[in-house]
Amino acid sequence: MFYVYILKSTCDGSLYTGQTKDLRARILRHNKGYVKSTKYKIPYHLGYFEMYATRAEAMWREWEFKTKINTDQKNTLISEFDNKKIVEILQK
Repeated sequence: MFYVYILKSTCDGSLYTGQTKDLRARILRHNKGYVKSTKYKIPYHLGYFEMYATRAEAMWREWEFKTKINTDQKNTLISEFDNKKIVEILQK
């Protein structure tokens, strides 16, 4: 599975959207400061994610998030997302 995800900075509330095959490992990389675009606003928490069968599908959806979905819409997705899914995916 491939994931499209939205992270929210607990530092200033800013959002980051990305895609990955290993969601847990990617979040750890963000929070350890290994990702240049997010390292100055750590820590981040996972606010939302979607799963896809192929990387191409995930990349397309990531592009849609970055070009067609504004910050308010992303915050709505985060606030309405089932937190049980986040706990479940991070415990795998």
